[in-house]
Amino acid sequence: MSVRNTARRMTALVTAAGLTLALLMPAGPAFADAGFRQWVAGFRATAVAGGVSSAVYDQSMRGIEPDPVVLEKARTQPEFTAPAWDYFDNRVHDQAVANGQAMARKWKPWLDRIEARFGVDRNILLAIWSMESNYGETLKRDDIMRNVVRSLATLAYGDPKRSKYARTQLIAALKILQTGDIDESHLMGSWAGAMGQTQFIPTSYQRYAVDMDGNGRRDIWNSIPDALATSANLLKKNGWQAGKTWGYEVTIPAGKLPGGAKTIAQWQALGVVRANGKPFRNLTDKATLKVPDGRGGPAFLMIRNFSVIKAYNNADKYALAVGLLADEIAGGTGLVQDWQRPFTKLTFEERQELQKRLSEHGYYDGKFDGKIGDGSKAAIMAYQARVGLTQDGYPSLEVLKWLRKQ
Repeated sequence: MSVRNTARRMTALVTAAGLTLALLMPAGPAFADAGFRQWVAGFRATAVAGGVSSAVYDQSMRGIEPDPVVLEKARTQPEFTAPAWDYFDNRVHDQAVANGQAMARKWKPWLDRIEARFGVDRNILLAIWSMESNYGETLKRDDIMRNVVRSLATLAYGDPKRSKYARTQLIAALKILQTGDIDESHLMGSWAGAMGQTQFIPTSYQRYAVDMDGNGRRDIWNSIPDALATSANLLKKNGWQAGKTWGYEVTIPAGKLPGGAKTIAQWQALGVVRANGKPFRNLTDKATLKVPDGRGGPAFLMIRNFSVIKAYNNADKYALAVGLLADEIAGGTGLVQDWQRPFTKLTFEERQELQKRLSEHGYYDGKFDGKIGDGSKAAIMAYQARVGLTQDGYPSLEVLKWLRKQ
């Protein structure tokens, strides 16, 4: 499974209690530590049989302890599905576009080389970088980044739902250390083991990592050329079609339309046209019609490259967000038909202002990052309850105006 597909699919499962709780409960830490040490000793033979040297294993596992934060993250992963506007507003916004355009200028010489070598649109790579680590800013956060070996060992031992995944990834991570591409102190990733600027799980790193800057190491943590080239290599090897887009926003006629893949010309004959009024680029391309927010929201014709993006993360919303963000980084104007959002949308700076004002009133204690997660929504609802507004948790202009009057 490429990149984070395995990790993300596994994180949709809520962990059974049992052993996880045994590790988390303060009543028996000595027992938990003893069990973990026994597991580490027992897994040594499996790792060595998988190609990890005994010296690397012993060094990496010396003094290691289970990470309770990792188990808590595994236990509390949400099962709900966010509405379309919620997902896209947190990922495709003016600040992400501006940062992407700045990165395009900063890394232009390398992007020229990567695009020439792999044939993958640079704006797609920049959008993936934004989606995966906010252009590397996430890697600077100690509250998010964790030691990959420790995280995977913890999951392999303490999370029955993810143990098979974690064991495989742990062996791969140890092999990465063995190659010398990165040292253990810098082998950092998410709680589930996704690593680097563009968030590769260890097995996908082994399959796709590229030493683009030519320093002898495939360093997706510190080398932006290596990280972006690695993403480009994944997309190319999964069938990226150079010079083609991922898809088009379209307007669809009233009435029922047939499903399945058809050529652009066939869709056009059925009354489907580009929403911005421009012609399609290639009428012979096969495309699939998708309406992720229903007929009242935007509609899209997705061609082959959309499916290739899903090799990175097998979710339509993810691939669509990458495509939409890439188009805006390239200078596009965004959606013609907006999402069916039940409130007036805020800009990224206004969302940060909303968080700051909620904090000043004692409702919010998170970062002013413009991302409206559970903490921000809970704070909005608490404020709405106090001032007599409908408690929907929406980051709306209406709520911000109320806060500005306080």
